[in-house]
Amino acid sequence: MPDMSSSPLASYAQLGIRQLREEDPELYDLLEREHRRQSETLAMIAAASVAPPSVTACEGTVLGNVTTEGYPGARFHAGCEVVDEVERLAVRRAEAAFGAQYANVQPHSGSTANQAVLFSLLEPGDVLLGMELSAGGHLTHGSRASVSGRYFTSVGYGTDASGLIDFAEVERLAREHRPKLIVCGASAYPRTIDFARFRAVADEVGAVLLADISHISGLVVAGLHPSPIDLAHVTTTSTYKQLYGPRGGLILMGKDAGTRVPGSRRTFAETLQSAVFPFVQGTPQLQAIAAKGRALALAAEPAFKELAGRVLDGAATLAAALAAAGYHVLTGGTDNHMVLVDVSRRGLTGIIAEQALESCGIIVNKNKIPGDPHGPGVTSGLRLGTNLLAARGMEEDAVRRCAALVDRVLSAVRATGTREWHLDAAVRAAVRAEVAELCALHPLSPPGAGSPA
Repeated sequence: MPDMSSSPLASYAQLGIRQLREEDPELYDLLEREHRRQSETLAMIAAASVAPPSVTACEGTVLGNVTTEGYPGARFHAGCEVVDEVERLAVRRAEAAFGAQYANVQPHSGSTANQAVLFSLLEPGDVLLGMELSAGGHLTHGSRASVSGRYFTSVGYGTDASGLIDFAEVERLAREHRPKLIVCGASAYPRTIDFARFRAVADEVGAVLLADISHISGLVVAGLHPSPIDLAHVTTTSTYKQLYGPRGGLILMGKDAGTRVPGSRRTFAETLQSAVFPFVQGTPQLQAIAAKGRALALAAEPAFKELAGRVLDGAATLAAALAAAGYHVLTGGTDNHMVLVDVSRRGLTGIIAEQALESCGIIVNKNKIPGDPHGPGVTSGLRLGTNLLAARGMEEDAVRRCAALVDRVLSAVRATGTREWHLDAAVRAAVRAEVAELCALHPLSPPGAGSPA
């Protein structure tokens, strides 16, 4: 390993940590506490992963000092010789990872990426067909709580009795409403998404197809889920959920990048390039772009495919173990990292289950399920994911132990209202002790983290 003692970059990072610790101990202590919390709790959050130190290091560099607007070679500020190279590198790595012909690495989030697509391809009032929030869709797919559901005429499709996407409904709604854009992808859907079938519907009604793969992008990169890159006109993703990267988003395109947008003289690539800047964003976060580039490099390594395989195997094991313990697992299982559980059949609400588990050091999130009588603040379901379990190196036996701990808590908690509950202190203490043991046996080891010095 090269000697870093004389590196200006390393010295700068070390100086920053030292100054923070000495000059602002209150904030430093909070950051230390959060680091310990993440290390010592058992997180099964489907919308999260853990970035390796080399990724987070990028976000603490001097790139954050550079103010500029525009794209490499066409900036609106001087002093961009180096950051242009950083962004070009991230773009090349994104294109290589996804097999894309176009990549925009500037979106500040997956939601921002979706907004750039929607607001550049649609006019206010145009029809947008997306998955209902209660069926597993995302806020940006047309929910009335989001700008996407207020500026456009939003039509929602759902799932059938088995919990799978109701393609008969998708086809009927598309023919009836003639949407200008169809969104496929979800934030709470545990099965494989048939992008080819969605494209066939979009082509039939003359709609643009947007695939949001924020939750499954790591599986797509690893070849463990079908890719939409050459099927959807545009693909978006966040970079922190399953790419083990920084907070941020990407816009990607395959063979449609050079085709013209319907009703326009501009191509999709030209339209989306100006959609991010100057339409919805100004100055890019260059330190985040560097971190995206680092994460995408790690995603191209063989170890990442092994990690993604653990994600899949862990989710299948978790779903089977919870079902064997008597829980209603939606759709009967999972094809990705996500497991959805209806806790109402155990006399609980999602908020009670979430809080009771958190009190024992197990982190999950409440989630609405189809036909849910409760709002998003209460819910009837839980959404669990295995991205973080996989980063701990957990194989099937350890995942089964995680499922047993979840069952132990949820079997012991007693609901006294929709939000009120009681859990015996002895159960809480015993589970917390076992969680601590599991975390010590399986420390977080994100891709490329290596061994501590």
